[in-house]
Amino acid sequence: MTTMNIDIGISSAKREEIAGGLSRVLADSYTLYLKTHNFHWNVTGPMFQTLHLMFEAQYNELALAVDLVAERIRALGHTAPGTYRQFAQLSVIPEEDGIPKAQDMIRRLVEGHETVARTAREVFKSAEEASDQPTCDLLTQRMQVHEKTAWMLRSLLE
Repeated sequence: MTTMNIDIGISSAKREEIAGGLSRVLADSYTLYLKTHNFHWNVTGPMFQTLHLMFEAQYNELALAVDLVAERIRALGHTAPGTYRQFAQLSVIPEEDGIPKAQDMIRRLVEGHETVARTAREVFKSAEEASDQPTCDLLTQRMQVHEKTAWMLRSLLE
C-alpha cells in the first residue's frame, strides 16, 4: 500500500519539526496526567476531599487533552509516541518516587502545569512560523488550561 503525499501547505520538514515539538507536549501532558492520577489516589489529610475531587477533574481534562495532541501529530503525518519509555525520554516532568504530603503534591502539580505551558509556548513558535493555525489554536488552548490550573493550585498554597 502506498501512502499519499501530505499537501496541507506546510513543508515536510516543518511538519516533522512541529510533530516533534507536539510529541514533547504529549509526553509532558501524559506524565502530568499520570502524576495527577497518582495524587488523586493517594492524597491524605484535612484537604482530602477538596484535593481528591480537584485532582480527578484535572486528570480527566488531561486524558482528553492528550488525545487531541496525539491526533494533531497524526494529522501532520507522523506517529505519536505512546509508551512510557518514549514519554520518559521526551518529557522534562519527573516521575514521582514515593507519596508526597498534600502540600507538596500541590507544589509539584503547579510545577508540572507550568512546565507544560512552557513546552507548548516553545512549540508555538515553530507552528506560527509555518502558518500552522490548527496547531497554534491547540497550543493556545493548552497554555490557557495549564496556566489557569497552575494559578488555581498556587492559590491553595497561600
